[in-house]
Amino acid sequence: MTWLHALNATARAGLSVERRRLEPAVALRGAAGLALVVGVSLVTLGPAAAVSSAFGAFQAAIATFQRSWRPRPVLALASGASLALSTFLGYLVGAHSPFFLALLAVWTFASGLAWAVGPTAGIIASSNVAIMLVTVTLPTSIPTAAGHAAMIAAGGVVQAALVVLVPIRRWGAQRDALADALAAEADYARRLRQDPRAAFDPEPLMTARLAAAVTPREARRRPAELHGSRGVAERIRPVLASLADPALGVPEEGPERDRVRELLGAAASVLDAAARAIRHGEAVRIPAPAEAALKTPDTGAILTGPAFRAATRLIALLGDVVETAEGTGGDGSEPLLRPTLPRLVPLALRTMRAELGRRDSPVFRHAARVCAVAAAGYLLGKALPLGHGYWAPMASVMVMRPDFSQTYSRAVARFGGTLVGVALATGLVQLTHPGPGLSATLAVLCAFLMYLLMRTGYAAVSACTSAYVVFLLGTGGLQWTQTVPDRVLLTLLGGVLAMAAYALYPAWETPRLRTRLADWLAACGRYAAAVADRYADPAAPADEVRRALLATRAARVAWQEALERATHEPVRHRGLSRDAAEGAGHAVGQLGRIAMLMEAHVPERGAPPVPAAAAFAGALRGATERGAKAVRERRVPQWGEAEKALAAWDGEGAPDRVVRKGAGLLLHSLEELSDALASPAPPMALKDARPPTS
Repeated sequence: MTWLHALNATARAGLSVERRRLEPAVALRGAAGLALVVGVSLVTLGPAAAVSSAFGAFQAAIATFQRSWRPRPVLALASGASLALSTFLGYLVGAHSPFFLALLAVWTFASGLAWAVGPTAGIIASSNVAIMLVTVTLPTSIPTAAGHAAMIAAGGVVQAALVVLVPIRRWGAQRDALADALAAEADYARRLRQDPRAAFDPEPLMTARLAAAVTPREARRRPAELHGSRGVAERIRPVLASLADPALGVPEEGPERDRVRELLGAAASVLDAAARAIRHGEAVRIPAPAEAALKTPDTGAILTGPAFRAATRLIALLGDVVETAEGTGGDGSEPLLRPTLPRLVPLALRTMRAELGRRDSPVFRHAARVCAVAAAGYLLGKALPLGHGYWAPMASVMVMRPDFSQTYSRAVARFGGTLVGVALATGLVQLTHPGPGLSATLAVLCAFLMYLLMRTGYAAVSACTSAYVVFLLGTGGLQWTQTVPDRVLLTLLGGVLAMAAYALYPAWETPRLRTRLADWLAACGRYAAAVADRYADPAAPADEVRRALLATRAARVAWQEALERATHEPVRHRGLSRDAAEGAGHAVGQLGRIAMLMEAHVPERGAPPVPAAAAFAGALRGATERGAKAVRERRVPQWGEAEKALAAWDGEGAPDRVVRKGAGLLLHSLEELSDALASPAPPMALKDARPPTS
């Protein structure tokens, strides 16, 4: 993709407005907390304190909207406390430009490294730096600065208290994540009726797993219906695929296929019913036709072999889903534990420190970029005769992200939203000449609109935020003529600096595509080998298979994200053509899918072992590791070792020859990968390529 096309695509993405489900009750709660803080501060402590407390409450409410599975009060408290600390430290050195510039550089570099911990930490840290640039201009002495910091922290406390006192859908995010996973499997079952080899995106299952991680205290308070359904849903997916797939199941047409379609339709109805029950906390209502289809005794008379085993397992697992959705069942497994916030801090620091040794990582490069841009923007803002020079670095920090497309699209959205928000706010100020009270009311109204529209696009958020800041500073006595013209020009300067920094010091994903593909190949090879090992030793623990599956999903997501980012990058790379990337991704996806089908038929403990499966597993593991190395080195991988192991396997001891046939399909997928990478098509920029799903 050329620079012109890349800029056009990112501009369109930044200015687009998405239709999302709005959450007016949550937005109203955040705005109510802001109004409470501003109103009390304005009456008791004056306009300056009201402005400080408003920034704390405003940022704390934003933190509660982030996609995090930690309790909302914790996010609000952490945001308020970190912003208060940033503001106070900034004021201590604010009167001395060299020292403040050094603090700004260190603080922005640390905020850039915070993206290694996760997007929530990165967003909160970046917002703290941006707001610090404004709030350090408010106090006039150290005691006053301490008071302003205390008011900022108090704003976070108020928002946290409101989340506790006015709960809206307790465990709602976790309910939605689990319900979305079940609904995705219901959709998958319906698609399998028409396309037995339909693809499945495991992202809802991955999200549900993240949502299921709790602290020990949360594990004791979690609703019963959220305990076991995720684990059952994980086991249902391969069973659905194996039941539908003609390679290991029933023929594509005939009475057996008709029965499979009936079972898949009934499974979809049951999964949808369980999803609705979990999402809304109500009883499970299974449609009568679906219940009758699952309980009919005809299954044993029509289906045989692997298909019958898959149908039997599916019916049992669906029963478990219904029981857990009603809160009467559960798999009895230990909950997934995550560290508490105090324990998370040293882990986060170690993660950030590890990024310092990876100078080519996107996170480190983002930290270096945002540090340099914030310092340059601060110096330019002070040098230009515009006043309020902090708008430039503030805009840069808010729009910069570790990848190209987000940085450029947010820069365009920031400027466009600023123009709209400032124009509307300015016109209203000119018409009404509001006093402190009315200015505060208008600021709260803008904050409510921002909270409401937060998930619809960054342009809308920028417009509401710009109007909010104009009204809020008006509450503190600053007239619109002091800020609006400067803000527009300096916001443009900040966006240009952010975009130029990425062009000069990029972190392109396109050159990393082969590495991502190789990592996915190696992970799929380990997963397939672990499944084959289970046939060789049915009594072995299943932990290795589970770990390998999770690693495969993580590698697949990394490949998918890299391919998506590379699609919008204005660079060309000779390592992988568009056609090769598409074909190779499909082949590796098929490798993981075949391994999943084999996992659905893993024998029970006590079943006779299949010794030849162990030899094939070892050969497959070694071949895929060497194949991954060949992909990284831009060579076409060879699979001679795996071919020899398969040729020496006569299929002895394999029940219904499932594992032997699956091994042949695995090798066929590897050969497809080699064919894709050996394609003579000329290298070209990735465009409109979409990753396969497995």
